[in-house]
Amino acid sequence: MPSLVTERIESIKGGITAAVAFAIADLGIVLVNTFTSGVSNFNLIPVYSLEDWLVRAIIAVSTGFLFGVTYRYIIRSDKNSHLQDGAVMAFGLVRGLALVEGKTISLLLLVLIIESIISFAIARSVLDFALSRQLIKPFISRQ
Repeated sequence: MPSLVTERIESIKGGITAAVAFAIADLGIVLVNTFTSGVSNFNLIPVYSLEDWLVRAIIAVSTGFLFGVTYRYIIRSDKNSHLQDGAVMAFGLVRGLALVEGKTISLLLLVLIIESIISFAIARSVLDFALSRQLIKPFISRQ
């Protein structure tokens, strides 16, 4: 039975792994949106200044870290795809809908939800890879 300190270290490892993966995915999407906005007029949340990029990066790292810590506890040592998909959808919808809040829902705003889900799915894939290689140990409940 792993100690409480060991469990916390594994949670931090999961959080850091997801934070990096999520931030790269999210900032990559923002980068594509920023560079294609002149062509398609599709940039919903413009990120132009260094300050905008830093704020977006801090939010992405924080969000990814919380997802990684939570994901490890949600899936435990189960191989239940419904739990894995549900975690991605729950986090993706909450984040995406928060971005949409207060605006009239349109097809373009639904893209924000899809972008959030994609970013969490990428973070999940990286976490699943790390868990399968035992780089991060799954949470083992103490019942």
